[in-house]
Amino acid sequence: MGLECHCGVKADAESFARHAKFHGQHYTVKGCLTYHANVCVSALDNALLVVDFEDEQTEGAKYSFIFTATKVSCVECCNNSHACEVTVSGMGTVNGKEYPFVAVFYDTDERTKVDFVKRFTISGFFDQNGLLAVKKGSIRALGCE
Repeated sequence: MGLECHCGVKADAESFARHAKFHGQHYTVKGCLTYHANVCVSALDNALLVVDFEDEQTEGAKYSFIFTATKVSCVECCNNSHACEVTVSGMGTVNGKEYPFVAVFYDTDERTKVDFVKRFTISGFFDQNGLLAVKKGSIRALGCE
């Protein structure tokens, strides 16, 4: 029998042609964002959250990066009439440097044709720059049933 998760998220989602913001830049950078998550509030030590940004705009793709969560400190679930919102926060690394992060995933009900990554921010480094629609079913909230 497996561990029951009363609040968490599983995600394998992509968003193409996103115009993201980088800390200290006055312009956005177009690229593809890929999210992989397997997070449960009752198993924070085993949490997985990886976000990959592939720069499609600059010469040499100089803004491409892979973010890996190293410590998930908080997972919160909020159920409303149309979706389950899961907020994940903690610390993670990009190129060996550690940053705080916040990710907000939105698993919509069957009336909506897409799911959303509502927010993904790496403090002092990156902001996905608004709500991102992703393929329906690529985000699965746990514990909001």
